[in-house]
Amino acid sequence: MVNSLSPSLRRIVVLGTGGTIAGRAADGGDNIGYTAGQVEVADLLGGIGAPEGLELSAEQVAQLDSKDMEFDVWLQLARRCAFWLAEADVAGVVITHGTDTIEETAFFLQTVLAPGKPVVLTCAMRPASSLSPDGPQNVRDAIAVAATPAAQGVTVVCAGAIHSALDVQKVHTYRPDAFASGDAGPVGYVEEGSVRRLRDWPQSPVGKSRKFFETKDGAAAHWPRVEIVTSHAGVSGAVVDLLLQERTAVGAEPIRGLVLAATGNGTVHHALEAAALRAQDAGVAVLRATRCASGRILPRPDDRLRDAGALTPVKARIALMLELFETPA
Repeated sequence: MVNSLSPSLRRIVVLGTGGTIAGRAADGGDNIGYTAGQVEVADLLGGIGAPEGLELSAEQVAQLDSKDMEFDVWLQLARRCAFWLAEADVAGVVITHGTDTIEETAFFLQTVLAPGKPVVLTCAMRPASSLSPDGPQNVRDAIAVAATPAAQGVTVVCAGAIHSALDVQKVHTYRPDAFASGDAGPVGYVEEGSVRRLRDWPQSPVGKSRKFFETKDGAAAHWPRVEIVTSHAGVSGAVVDLLLQERTAVGAEPIRGLVLAATGNGTVHHALEAAALRAQDAGVAVLRATRCASGRILPRPDDRLRDAGALTPVKARIALMLELFETPA
């Protein structure tokens, strides 16, 4: 659904993908036993006014629980964002999304789009049917960010905080203020419809990964397979060795990349490290990312496995997939 516009007004485009923010439960007091992705994005905007000089348009891109987010939805979402951002009358894009994978979607969109206009993802920890839903205020705040002059890049807005796509992590299972930005801290806050910015908007250079959604063959089936394996006390290299064995199995999609969710400053159990080095010698791209919620990996000259710096394991996986997407198997 796209609202009719007055010729003199600019607009914010709101793209819906489902999630808790669009969820419903049979009982208004039930904040966990709901079904996600039930309410259309146009209905989520009911009663929410646009900032002065702007109008709102709504488009349903997907309707799913974000734990089930798939590559083809990312592809479609990136293409719709690119389309709307190119429109002269569009000030910015807001995306309603589930909380479980919102940080992954945000990082993906920042990497492939690096938009000069704002793309603001927002969410809710309580369903739309809740006695006290947090979604409406989060949507209002996201629209305020998207309408902010000179705003750019991909951010996540939740509970009044503005998080950069590069830093945001979900850090709590239940409370409405479920996100943090680690050492970097939030980009700013939304206070009664006004943005108080604390640091720069997220920026990243547009690289070859932009071709991911610009080429017609950038479909989900062509994504390189990258798996995450966690280093922990007593871990073996068996999982990595099994992944390597699959490369020769008939009909199996061969693994092309491996992210090690490492301990501390990128340290890896010796048994898992040995298996990862075997994988690297066999042509698998290996990347270490820390399990720690804050900080980054400080590399050493004798490191035999690349590190992902400050990226979390799930974001390192996306970065590696996009890197391998540009490299023929």
